[in-house]
Amino acid sequence: MKEHKIILTGTMGAGKTTAIAAVSEIPPIMTDVTNNDHTVDKALTTVGFDYGLLTLDNGDRIRLFGTPGQARFRFVWSVIAKNALGLIILIDNSRPDPLADLAVYLDGFSTELATMPCVVGVGRTETHFYPGVEQIAAALERAGRVFPVLPVDVRRSEDVVLLIDVLLSQLEADLL
Repeated sequence: MKEHKIILTGTMGAGKTTAIAAVSEIPPIMTDVTNNDHTVDKALTTVGFDYGLLTLDNGDRIRLFGTPGQARFRFVWSVIAKNALGLIILIDNSRPDPLADLAVYLDGFSTELATMPCVVGVGRTETHFYPGVEQIAAALERAGRVFPVLPVDVRRSEDVVLLIDVLLSQLEADLL
């Protein structure tokens, strides 16, 4: 049995905590506190990390760690990312500038992204159509990054599992 560490990151409200809860086989560990950022309509926000566990069919275990989304907690990101095998960036398409949000996380994890695979999950695409998955993939390509970009509803376990599968497929492809 192998154990893998995967990081979920993205803006506050992008769905990191929800995604982990959707697939974790244990009650997720959360470090949520009352949200004092009144620019975001959300009662609680993560200030440390979220944690969940998923066992794959082959017995391997995925340890899922969610970062705090606010840039003021950026100092925690690299600590959480230590020894991680991959990164999932969640983008909330209902925010004013999802592409700028993506840039924050590409920059914040630039050191890690030099050696680890990444997949981008775009949420709320059913109600907020722009930028679409294609536009986000094109923006990544212009920035010199080529990562899979998928629409996702983080409340659906099968969507979150697909993000994890795509990330693990990248790892397997690198081993061949």
